Amino acid sequence: MKIIVTGGAGFIGSAVVRHIIKNTDDHVLNVDKLTYAGNLESLAEVSKDPRYEFSCTDICDRTSLDKLFKEFQPDAVMHLAAESHVDRSITGSAAFIETNIIGTYQLLEATRHYWNELDDQKKQAFRFHHISTDEVYGDLEGTEDLFLETTSYAPSSPYSASKASSDHLVRAWQRTYGLPTVVTNCSNNYGPYHFPEKLIPLVILNALAGKPLPVYGNGEQIRDWLYVEDHARALYKVVTEAKVGETYNIGGHNEQKNIDVVKGICTLLEELAPQKPAGVTAYQDLITYVKDRPGHDLRYAIDATKIKNDLNWTPEETFETGLRKTVQWYLDNSTWVEHVQSGEYQNWVQQQYQAEKAG
Repeated sequence: MKIIVTGGAGFIGSAVVRHIIKNTDDHVLNVDKLTYAGNLESLAEVSKDPRYEFSCTDICDRTSLDKLFKEFQPDAVMHLAAESHVDRSITGSAAFIETNIIGTYQLLEATRHYWNELDDQKKQAFRFHHISTDEVYGDLEGTEDLFLETTSYAPSSPYSASKASSDHLVRAWQRTYGLPTVVTNCSNNYGPYHFPEKLIPLVILNALAGKPLPVYGNGEQIRDWLYVEDHARALYKVVTEAKVGETYNIGGHNEQKNIDVVKGICTLLEELAPQKPAGVTAYQDLITYVKDRPGHDLRYAIDATKIKNDLNWTPEETFETGLRKTVQWYLDNSTWVEHVQSGEYQNWVQQQYQAEKAG
């Protein structure tokens, strides 16, 4: 297969690209505009493979998308490009509306235009796979409740509202135009190559630097954690095996309170990085409770029974094994972290792609 992956330089997108190149014979075109969270260094191990291509393209740029479709001739699109941080959406919602809604619209239209020209056999085999989040459902009230594929949408933040909108667009293009789409909604991902603004990498790196470990409110918010490489396996199963029009919730079966996640990281660091920064007696001493974010959802939890029954997918990692792997990865990959944090990577991107365009 030839697969376009949008947002393939992001956290989940890069895991998907690595999985496809390392475990299949498929070709990948990574389409990413390289915003602050896009990082080509996350793809270093596959970047020289002849089945991998990269295009620095904004999904809002319809002319460029049409050109890419014509040249690459994909058999599927996996759409992961999105602005994805709740805090950023609260302070600057415009980028979320632009990328997550307008960008998805432009990509759907470019895909539809290309798909309409395919022969009947290729039309039937084609898939547009939209990767979304469980945050579109809002939060859960009961301690036993779970998000189902049929759960009503009730987004709480500009981020989740923009993702809910994109989900609706994708389903409308399937119902109205017959575009063969599938949608997945996942729980919180974690693992290697995660941008340091998110909870788990932020706590790991702050602890190693002797900085405060910020916990919103009382830390009792519950999330279902999914190891990113398990998610990548699930996404590939969906794009290659799912029937048109299906929706799948993908979760890790790992519900954890935020405060317990932070304490778990501290416990692992006591074992794996016992040489603490100056003035730090115990990593847990760095935990600092901060004012809760506006509209903060209390609990997310996914029922992933459908994808298990239909596609025979279950996560391989428990939260304990996945968290250990994640902490160890950050300890072993300080260069990647330094480049992301210092802005050196972004400087390189700017010079690289300005030079390419000039050439």
